[in-house]
Amino acid sequence: MERIQKVAVSLLLVGMLCLIACKGKGDTSSASGGKPVEMPVVTFLIDKDTSFAGVQKVIDAIEAKLGIKTEVEIRAGGVEGDNIMKTRLATGDMADIFWYNTGSKLGDLNPERNIYDITDEPFAANLSDAFKTAASVNGRLYAIPGASTQVGGIIYNKKVYQELGLSVPHTWKDFLANCDKIQVAGKTALIAGFKDTWTSQLLILGDEYNVKTLMPNFPAEYTANRAKYANTSAARRGFEKIAETRRYMNKDYLAATYDVALGMLVTGDGVHWPMLTQALSNIYTLYPDKIDDIGVFGIPGDDPNNHGLTAWVSDGLYIYKNTPHQDLAKKWIEFYVSQEGISIYGSEVKPNGPYAIKGIDLPEDSYAAVKEMQPYFDTEKVDVALEFESPVKGPNLEQICIEVASGNTSAAVAATAYDADVQKQAIQLNLPGW
Repeated sequence: MERIQKVAVSLLLVGMLCLIACKGKGDTSSASGGKPVEMPVVTFLIDKDTSFAGVQKVIDAIEAKLGIKTEVEIRAGGVEGDNIMKTRLATGDMADIFWYNTGSKLGDLNPERNIYDITDEPFAANLSDAFKTAASVNGRLYAIPGASTQVGGIIYNKKVYQELGLSVPHTWKDFLANCDKIQVAGKTALIAGFKDTWTSQLLILGDEYNVKTLMPNFPAEYTANRAKYANTSAARRGFEKIAETRRYMNKDYLAATYDVALGMLVTGDGVHWPMLTQALSNIYTLYPDKIDDIGVFGIPGDDPNNHGLTAWVSDGLYIYKNTPHQDLAKKWIEFYVSQEGISIYGSEVKPNGPYAIKGIDLPEDSYAAVKEMQPYFDTEKVDVALEFESPVKGPNLEQICIEVASGNTSAAVAATAYDADVQKQAIQLNLPGW
């Protein structure tokens, strides 16, 4: 009898230990009735045109590590998507967290009324000043970055630079001197693929860091119709830089495509390409063995001690102001911008620029060019492109830039023409002061 009792006790202990072990392995049964314990859920809205692979990896980690399930909704992109956003906010039918533009379009969503203000949240403290500029309205911050930045600057062939003994130029004068040496060596100093006309704008759009250095209030003055390209020397300088580099361009610049220009860069037939660093992903896909030959520097200004970058920051992740799941949404967002969250995202999607978060390490396998940009971000030598601070952009800028590159019009005439182009668009937007 005593032996049977001992065996029974032993079996009971084994059963209890098994039950504890099973609970520790993710059992979701409740103690009372065996019903599954429901995981808390947040809803997340994103447009169909945004790459989702990295985001999905973070969503999976949030579920595994925080116990928060994410229900994803997909909306249309473009104008249709903008209208969906406005309608859902107006009717109170918005997801807990949503993905949307940063920059001038953010104001269209009436963020003070509709979006949770994260200015004073601890996880917002380390966001870069450049991103805060793009994701704020009236001095209040509403978003975290959804992905890495990219830069509009000069992508260059480092291997050719080494062969010719050149150094990264920190002034426009030094840049032109490098172009002269490259041309003497029989290579194309400045690559242009203007068959894809949007690429013609990068010298002027990427010059915004230098414009803001000389005139910090230019975006506000420009938007209010108090500053023009024709009468603002710092802004007009971008058109002048196009005119000054036309003699270095490949002869087929009007017929060459983006892909041709990219090929010229990686082979070293061309050495400088004014371009967005999204091109790094294209290079890695098409010419993976050449990616470490490619570097990036900002379009130089005139001050050798103030050489910086113009950044295009990513879309933002926002919390709906009236969500009943505010605490869950904040935990979700906080994880997303943590070192762990960014590392998980970066394991799936290589960044085309540094992250707009201070103290975040780039993945070890990041492109060499992205690592080359990081010191600019660390020292805050970065400002955002004009489109993130002003809704005013004329539709004919790319054609005007091509006219300057072709020698058919001067920089001064181009600046005046662009001011007229901008005015039509600003009036359509019903902006004050126009």
